[in-house]
Amino acid sequence: MLDDESSESREEERDHRKLRREDLRGTWALQWEAERQEGPGSSLRREQARRYGLEAAASVGDRSLTLFRREAWTLGGGTGEATFLQVPFLRDMRQLGGQDVVFVGVPLDSGTTCRPGARFGPAAIRRASALSYGYNPERGVDLHEALIMVDVGDIQVIPSSLEKSFDQISRALSYIAERGAFPVVLGGDHSIGYATLRGIAPHVAGKLGVIHFDRHSDLSERTYDGRMHASPFFHAITLPNVSPTNLVQIGIGGWTGSKKGMRVAQERQITVITLEDIDRYGCERVMEYALEVAWKGTSAVWLSFDIDVVDPAFAPGTGTPEPGGLLPREIFRMVRLAAREGLQGMELVEVAPPYDVADVTALLAGRIIMEVLGTLVERGKLGGTARARTAETGESQHRGLV
Repeated sequence: MLDDESSESREEERDHRKLRREDLRGTWALQWEAERQEGPGSSLRREQARRYGLEAAASVGDRSLTLFRREAWTLGGGTGEATFLQVPFLRDMRQLGGQDVVFVGVPLDSGTTCRPGARFGPAAIRRASALSYGYNPERGVDLHEALIMVDVGDIQVIPSSLEKSFDQISRALSYIAERGAFPVVLGGDHSIGYATLRGIAPHVAGKLGVIHFDRHSDLSERTYDGRMHASPFFHAITLPNVSPTNLVQIGIGGWTGSKKGMRVAQERQITVITLEDIDRYGCERVMEYALEVAWKGTSAVWLSFDIDVVDPAFAPGTGTPEPGGLLPREIFRMVRLAAREGLQGMELVEVAPPYDVADVTALLAGRIIMEVLGTLVERGKLGGTARARTAETGESQHRGLV
């Protein structure tokens, strides 16, 4: 009896070993096929991407997706080489910390209600910025010398799901903010404006004001039954420390606006400054008032800039162009004034390269970002602490970069 049981046990064990060998052969075959198609080291690269790109938001079902995309082709539209201002690319997000400025792309245009294409905005802005040396003789500022800057590539968005994309964006911005870096977000359509503020706001000790440049108020609760690019600020002002009375919207007007959105602005005491107001009172006076409102009772201010506030003669590459917008030199003056008291971070959205002409919209977008950063350096609001820390520790600003 015992011999029979032992025999059965041995046969069962042999069967298990046989199955395990077949499973291993199947696994090896799949791995070999993957290596054959993708090249040697592909499995290692995928595992490395998962580590370097960090874990995705909890709402993302496919756990092979990461928080930050780490495939080289996502930078520069295929080359893997273009970063904003040609700053170093931080491949391993675990090494984020000690930098002054972080450039991060959000290639999402699923929230667009008119002309799609803003998902290509981050790559276009990066490529166009390569024409700049980062030095401005008028300001006497060299951004490369004054700041420790890195480009961390793009956040992994989920094109089929705005809400999952919002979760990814909020988680990524929170990760950047808790490490003390100044985020510069390259959009993407303006639906991301809610998600960026949701990620940043918890890291502000006190209330967070918002200065919002746009031709549209973006205060609709929903469009086509979703939180689209016409609705970010309706939802952002429901965040615990983002008060509607500290939201200033500049450049609103034209014939593509929302009547419901303006009603929301009136009901919630949001400050709306139209183009006619700017013509009447001038850039300096308007910005003085905007700063007073945004900073009243707050401890930080976020800058949200929609490129369609610029006249489409100078910025044709956008999803919802509205003739009669601001001129580039007016914009430069106004964003410099917006930045003079310091900022928590900024986003520049709605650059849509398929409608651009000679990259002028992407060039302008990069210039606006540089004007903001240059002013922050000029005013001593950005860069000093990180430079002092680097000098004290003797660490290279390129630590952990490739």
